[in-house]
Amino acid sequence: MNQTNHKSYAKVVDNGVQAVEAVNELRNTGYRYEDVFVLAHDQDRTDRIADTVDAKEIGIKEEGVFDSLANLFRSRGDELRAKITSLGFTDTEADFYEKELDQGKVLVIAKKA
Repeated sequence: MNQTNHKSYAKVVDNGVQAVEAVNELRNTGYRYEDVFVLAHDQDRTDRIADTVDAKEIGIKEEGVFDSLANLFRSRGDELRAKITSLGFTDTEADFYEKELDQGKVLVIAKKA
């Protein structure tokens, strides 16, 4: 499922190689470094993919201080859904994407400036 709303675009890919391709496509269409994010269910995998594709991870700037601190006490699924909604997606969309991440997929998000 690829989703576009008024704030962000998301694409679910099967692996890191496809994430690299998706990020490159976004950059070729004009998205800047600070506009592109990657997210995987496993934090280490998110870190590795973000480093490889030179993309951002969703952090305090995007989530806000309260949600970032709350994530320290949330389950990984709740944390992922909070990160996804912080970029403008609905709770329903966040639920869908988190389930895809549970299956080992990677989420590439581009936030419109």
